[in-house]
This record gives sequence, structure tokens and C-alpha cells, in this order.
Amino acid sequence: MKQITSASEEANVEDGALSRSTALIHSSSSSAREAGLLNPPVHRASTIVYGTVEDYIDRHSRLYDGVTYGLYGTETVLALASAIARLERGHQAVLTSSGTAAITLSLSAFLQAGDHVLVIDTVYRSTRRFCDEVLRSYGIGVSYFPPAIGGAIAELIRPNTRMVFIETPGSLTFDLTDVGAITAVTKPHGIITALDNTWATPLLFRPIEHGIDISLASATKYLSGHSDVMLGAMTAATEGIFRRLKDTAARWGSSASPDDCYLVHRGLRTLEVRLERHQRTASELVAWFEKQPEVRRVLYPALPTFPDHSIWLRDFDGASGLFGVVLNPLSASERSAFFNGLRLFKLGSSWGGFESLMVPSWPPPARSCSETDDGCLIRVHAGLESASDLIHDLEEAFMRLRSAGRAER
Repeated sequence: MKQITSASEEANVEDGALSRSTALIHSSSSSAREAGLLNPPVHRASTIVYGTVEDYIDRHSRLYDGVTYGLYGTETVLALASAIARLERGHQAVLTSSGTAAITLSLSAFLQAGDHVLVIDTVYRSTRRFCDEVLRSYGIGVSYFPPAIGGAIAELIRPNTRMVFIETPGSLTFDLTDVGAITAVTKPHGIITALDNTWATPLLFRPIEHGIDISLASATKYLSGHSDVMLGAMTAATEGIFRRLKDTAARWGSSASPDDCYLVHRGLRTLEVRLERHQRTASELVAWFEKQPEVRRVLYPALPTFPDHSIWLRDFDGASGLFGVVLNPLSASERSAFFNGLRLFKLGSSWGGFESLMVPSWPPPARSCSETDDGCLIRVHAGLESASDLIHDLEEAFMRLRSAGRAER
């Protein structure tokens, strides 16, 4: 299996080209470095005061690159935005209160009544709900396309198509899409593309390098890594797109907490080593799941038997710790027996933290033009615990499952 590497990955930082891991460790703000601080301090503010009336009147000239009002970001917020943008190799990032806010704001920035947006069918459920319930109510047309579409997306483009929204791997089923084939079609048409890159993070996949205009992330997850913040990021490929995103966030009154930005920036320092451990543990769990007779399929792009594995090999630098498992259909008592006795795996939404999680994918994945399996789909997040301890927890869960099945027969 491909391992996460950093030796060949260069990140442009202020003082030269550094390896990705080194850039993560040394990302900071200029004021923090000048003060001898390793981490940018927490700057909380609403009002920003000015020394002269001329500076006050001219304050909006620094809206996009300075501290002018608390809503638009303090230095703590801007330091993290710059660090994420460097990792993404984009122009600059705008931070939001959550990953969902980043998604909805990016769509709101470029769509208006009468426009049309193409959305990948395997998108996150909250994104689909925003498209179906909000965008359509604003008079915006929404169409879904299968993840395997590639260059054939040209057949779906209408005269009023303004955006294409992608999530890869897809939510819950982890389907991959050929991003470069899609952007090769959208670029000549001037269609804006946005991609939810939360699963891979910019360490494992950099959408902007594949022609994407806006790379999105729920920093709540891997970028933070500790399950105690809510934050989103929109990284723009160009200055014009960045300004549009920044203006839209301001108009909607969206802001990011300086305290949460501080915690995420601190989490960035260990992102690479955490992802390495997540992938290693996930690989061991995947291999174990594949041997269980109750398992129909394991959904993990790094698995050689996964249908889209060739795309992962070509485009990604590694895999994270999130994957899916399709079990044979379970009765209610079998499901309860399996999940309710877990000791190390926790039942909870979200993922990307230090802890292992496992939940039934309920409700089932919402799809418009993609097939779904009638088995019991579960989502697994491999945390930072020992793989052998996690496997022991799983062994006990399958023993309970089999016992419940025998009792029903």
C-alpha cells in the first residue's frame, strides 16, 4: 500500500522551499516569530481601533489582507488561513464556523436565481440537503451526476451552468472521481469548481493542482485532530475567487472563532504523523474485516480490490483512517448486539479525531443516479489506538453478532 511521504513534496514558505512536514512544524505568523513565540497567540476582538482618522477611513483597503474588524478575522485567524492556503497551494483561504458553512458559502458565492449547478451524487448529506432545500428554493437548478462520469460531464453542462461541486472520495461509499477529467471540461466554459477535500486533507490530495477553483475542508476533523473544535476552510485558487469568498462570508456574517483557529493551528503541527498512524491502523482493520464471513465488501480507496483504486494510486499521496464496511443485512437485535457492547469504538458523528468511531450509516446514503447495496453499511474511523486492541474489540462484537443470529434462528 502507498505510504504517506513528504520527502518529495515541497511547500513554498516565506523563507524558501521546505518539505511538507517541516512547513507544518514551522507555520506561524510574522508577529509571533518576532515575539519569540512558537504558536500564534489567541487574539480575540470585535472592535479594532485606529490611531488616526485617515487610517480609520482607509480601513477597508486592508479588508483582504489585514485586521480591520473582528468579524473579518484577527491575526490568529489570518495566520491559520495562510498556513492552510500554503498546504493547499492556493492563493489564500477564508475560514468559517464549520465545514458545512464552508460548503454553503462557497455555493452561495457564485450562484444566483436562474443558475444551474452540477453536484456529484455521492456528496455529503448536509450538502445535498442545502442544494435540494435551499438552492432550489432560490430558483437555482440542481442536477446530480455519478462519480464515474469523467469527461462525459460535458453532456450535462447547460448554458446557465455556473458551478460543479465534487466530493471525493464520496460520502459513506468512498467512490472516487477523475477530477482532472472534469476540470478539463469546466475550465474552457468558465465554470467554477469546488471540491470537499476533508477525507484526504491537502497532505494527501491537493485539488487546486488538479484544476479545482475552491478546495473545501471541515477543519473540525483531521486538521484539528482532537474532536473539540468546529471550523471550516475555503481555499481559493486565485485572488479573484478569494475576494468573492471573503465578501460572501462577510455579507452572511460568517466568522471563525480565534480560539478554535488557535487549536486547529496547533493540530496542524502533528497532522502528518497522525495521518500516517490513521492509515496504518485503518489498513490493519481493513485486512481483518475482509476475512469475516459476514462482510460483503470493504470500501477503502487504498484497497487494491476497490473499484476506483487506480485513481487513488494516480492522484493521492496516501489514505486517511475513514472507510466503510458492508455487512450482510442485520436484524434489529443483531445490530444492537454488535454495536452496544463496543468498548473502544465509540458511537458518534463526525470523525478525524484521535478516537476510533463506528456507526451504522443511518439513514442510508441518499443517491439519485448511483447504485446502493442492500446490506448493512457501517462507517469506521480508525483512531490512534493500538490496532490489536481495536481488533479485539471487533472480535467480541462479531461474537455477539453471531450469538444473536443463532438465537433468532
